Amino acid sequence: MEKTAIIGVGQTKQERNKKHQNFAEMVYEATTAALADAGLDIKDIDNIVTVSNDFWDGRTISSMAVQDACGAYEKNISTVEGDGTFGAYYAMTRILSGSYKNTLVVTHSKGSESDTNLITNGMFEPVFTRPLGIDNITSAALQARAYMDEFSVSEEDLALVSVKNHGNALKNPMSQVAKKITVEDVMKSRKLASPLKLYDVSPISDGAAAMIISGEDFLSRLKGGKAKPVYLKGAAFYSDAYDLGLRDLARSPALVAAAKTAYEMAGVKNPAKDIHLAELYDAFTYMELMWYEGLGFCDYGKGAEFLKSGATQMNGSLPVNASGGVLSAHTVITAGLIRMIEAALQIRGDAGAHQVDKKIDTALAHGINGPCAQAHCVWVLGRNI
Repeated sequence: MEKTAIIGVGQTKQERNKKHQNFAEMVYEATTAALADAGLDIKDIDNIVTVSNDFWDGRTISSMAVQDACGAYEKNISTVEGDGTFGAYYAMTRILSGSYKNTLVVTHSKGSESDTNLITNGMFEPVFTRPLGIDNITSAALQARAYMDEFSVSEEDLALVSVKNHGNALKNPMSQVAKKITVEDVMKSRKLASPLKLYDVSPISDGAAAMIISGEDFLSRLKGGKAKPVYLKGAAFYSDAYDLGLRDLARSPALVAAAKTAYEMAGVKNPAKDIHLAELYDAFTYMELMWYEGLGFCDYGKGAEFLKSGATQMNGSLPVNASGGVLSAHTVITAGLIRMIEAALQIRGDAGAHQVDKKIDTALAHGINGPCAQAHCVWVLGRNI
């Protein structure tokens, strides 16, 4: 792939309710942080991709609420509705078109001002499925049960993901739910939709994030500057069938396809060895185990064994969600871009207290869209191209 890189990142702290900030104020904080990180001024940005969602924002053309805050005046601007990883993909293609030198990607959402049940119920087919009241949690419970039954995975196996990621979040000041818990704590937490309990489910969060992606022409002028480029080595996204009844919920062929394409672009032959760290979209505990398998870190049905092997721990051979992941802070729309930001910070050695104790040359970041992760976006990032 042609040389493109992340040269600046910024994010707000993710919180249950940011009463003190509206959408524009959150975006301004993240944007100015990304510009400062890159050592750039807003005049150096020639186009902007905003990522938002009308349903979550409670207004049409939701991007209009933040355009001034992200410096869009007299710039080319476009909007993506979905996870931030897909917005970053669009930003990359703009750079690769040769029309732009620096693209700013900004994402925002406030779950505290939304009705999650009502909004996520709207994802489903309107005539037969939506009237059942199905939403993100109940549909995830169906997928969790399908996965558990198919591969003899226990609720205690899922709980291990929660223990790991909430513990990792203790070192990440941007996380929302950080605590030391045990498998027993997870098992005793309030049941939401069998087999999912409170500690199996990501929290409602508010926040924003921003990223600056640049092309080869601009990168050649960064030598000796403040920016620390993290190169985009491979990226791909694929979507599965819309209707849950048409899918094998225990597996994710869309993730397999996206990973295969991204790996081929990046020259990854053995994911479990060639990838040194991963930030995965773990909206629910079972998802992290499924994503291990879909990404080729282990065989189908072996996700729980891979977790128990210790490979995914902070000091393991392939640390996963060293930041605490989505289980510790889930700002819808923004969560995937934060996975990219956290992976980039680890490569740069700038992750602070949750920096892993080994050199990270290649990292993977992952985002999802749609019911039961209908679509997946996979990124391979590197210290070198």
